[in-house]
Amino acid sequence: MQIEDLRIYVAVIKAGNFTAAAEQLMLSKQYVSRRIAALEESLGARLLNRNTRKLSVTDNGQVFAQHAQRILDDVQEAELAVSGRQQVLQGSFRLSVPMSFGISHLSPYIAEFLSQHPGLQFQVELADRYVDMVGEGFDMAIRIGTLPDSSLIAKRLGVFRRVICGSPSYIQGAGAPREPEDLLNHACLRYGRESQTGWELFNGDQRKVMAVQGPMVSNNGEMLRDAAMAGLGLILLPEFIVAPALTSGDLMTVLDEWQPSSLNLNALYPQHRQRSEVNRVFMAFLQEKLAG
Repeated sequence: MQIEDLRIYVAVIKAGNFTAAAEQLMLSKQYVSRRIAALEESLGARLLNRNTRKLSVTDNGQVFAQHAQRILDDVQEAELAVSGRQQVLQGSFRLSVPMSFGISHLSPYIAEFLSQHPGLQFQVELADRYVDMVGEGFDMAIRIGTLPDSSLIAKRLGVFRRVICGSPSYIQGAGAPREPEDLLNHACLRYGRESQTGWELFNGDQRKVMAVQGPMVSNNGEMLRDAAMAGLGLILLPEFIVAPALTSGDLMTVLDEWQPSSLNLNALYPQHRQRSEVNRVFMAFLQEKLAG
């Protein structure tokens, strides 16, 4: 087993197939395939499942990927420590970002970060799903809200306030709710699992969970915002999605004394990426940009 085999293996996982990995490494696809086969033979274990449509990582392959990345990180740190060179960020970095937040907030920051570090190549997936960090080769995921229990490391980047709002025309016609119980008589446009869990509201030490109903459920906040602006009902969304509409008067808040819980913005990454300089520098950059 050689260090180069580890680099090839990690590149294949991140790229998702032999062809893309070979292009990034400037090697032939045949050579990459032979090195992976030789690596599996030396380990006595299958790391990748191959078929004509998809490449997937086996359980053994996921475990080996974590160790391989850790070894590569250690080798890079050792080279830099001995050479005394200033570290230059380089290589590929796969990032998963929520759709609405990625478009409205992170897009210009990612462009600015890459302009500062031209040696990096970002692969950004805009999706609200929880990705398989190791199996799909992600270096980091940005997520908003409650996180499921996992072995991933989470670092908080910021906090977002949420509000309940609707269009002036809807509120004029249906009346503004005065108490949380009034929401039961309103059309409420719900985000994701809110169709099962309801809306949770707080006023000091008081807590109420309202099983709201309405004509739409969506996993995209911008779609719900547009539906509310069209007068279809009330929404409960992060302020960053509705702020422009609130400023323009297309939406207005209600029940201001009853606040939904705020949402944490977190960066998630696998344990083997703890010492990644790209992770550290990128998170520090985002924390500075999102400080407000």
